[in-house]
Amino acid sequence: MKTSQDPVRDYLSAVEREASALPADRRQELLADLAEHIEVTRAERPDAVIGEILAELGDPRTIAATALAESGAGPAASPAWSGADDSVRRGKVHPLVPLLLLVLAQPVGMVLPDEGGSLIGGLLRITGAVLLCTSVHWTTARKTVGVLLTFALPGVAMAVWNLTDGGPSGAGPALVANLAALVLTAGTAAWLWRVRRA
Repeated sequence: MKTSQDPVRDYLSAVEREASALPADRRQELLADLAEHIEVTRAERPDAVIGEILAELGDPRTIAATALAESGAGPAASPAWSGADDSVRRGKVHPLVPLLLLVLAQPVGMVLPDEGGSLIGGLLRITGAVLLCTSVHWTTARKTVGVLLTFALPGVAMAVWNLTDGGPSGAGPALVANLAALVLTAGTAAWLWRVRRA
């Protein structure tokens, strides 16, 4: 096993890797703050072992996750493997993909009610919600609101509708309910599109 010649450099490199989702200027500021803290601590405690100082700072993943949370970027994805491109490791998906899946789920169910449209619409809605939750383009709070308004609320409404034997008789109320769910989902998707991070 290869022993590092510069544990401080290795530590800062690990923090930089883990915080790769931070904007470059914020990441450099974080690294400069850590380097300064290490330097000051070494000057104040010249007998301290560098490993102890680094251990007191904390795990690079924890530091990066805290910095990401403070910047609104959410927790850092920390895969156990390395060597792949950062954008692939973080599972970046274009922000339009989950929004389109969530919005298209309702019309598919409406247009193809007897041809498995409900199943296809449900799968689209689930896939869209999962992609939304794992995306790096929104904060945790915005993801939560998005999932509630595009997945949970329409799902509960459909379950209540089905438990009351299809609600009021006639196609009119069903169409109004489906259109209301579509408007809610499309409106939420439009809001998520506006508040996304680049």
